[in-house]
Amino acid sequence: MKQAVISASALSLIYPESGIAGYPRDAFVEDLVREAEADIRRCLDGGADSVQIDFTEARLSIKLDASKGLLNAFVALNNRVLERFSEAEREKIGVHTCPGADHDSTHSADVGYAELLPALFRLKVGRFYVQLASEPEPLRVLRLLKEHAPRGRTIFVGVTDPIDPKIETPELVRDRILAAAKFIDPAVLGTTDDCGFSPFGDDVSTSRETAFAKIRARVEGNELASRALRV
Repeated sequence: MKQAVISASALSLIYPESGIAGYPRDAFVEDLVREAEADIRRCLDGGADSVQIDFTEARLSIKLDASKGLLNAFVALNNRVLERFSEAEREKIGVHTCPGADHDSTHSADVGYAELLPALFRLKVGRFYVQLASEPEPLRVLRLLKEHAPRGRTIFVGVTDPIDPKIETPELVRDRILAAAKFIDPAVLGTTDDCGFSPFGDDVSTSRETAFAKIRARVEGNELASRALRV
């Protein structure tokens, strides 16, 4: 079972710009890195097959700072956490990117993947979970993934959209996977859901029945695509 955790970069934003008396930012960051490592280790030690670091602030950071200085700082901070793990452990750790989905709305869908992927792929993880089903130009994103993805990393592409009330069919999921397989080696291709099943806000617009129906469609669509790719 995959377990999601919040990125150190997102948690770093809680430190006030005015500072905290007796607790300098450098000390806070050291504590944050240590505790972020412990958070991931607890998941792995508890039996999680893999751990997904939610990095939704990545695309938003580009919207806030077009120079990408903030994004680069976020990547560097998260890598400080990841460097505490062995290469074998990092194979079980992944990063999820999306434009947000709280209350069925996005915060940075207007930021293109071309702006994000070069920095994202500097993260020292073995897996990347990329929102794709809800993207307006999925083929363009797949071309960018082919261009930028590091060799040997597993790329999980979104094949269902949690905030779209329409339930995908297994055949649609299959077709999305087969389209992705034209750009990403099937040996390192996986599927995931886009953002929205577990928003930070208390959003109940997606029912439990709809959520499980979408997950069922992904599972069945994966099987259909696997059969097609074996031919």
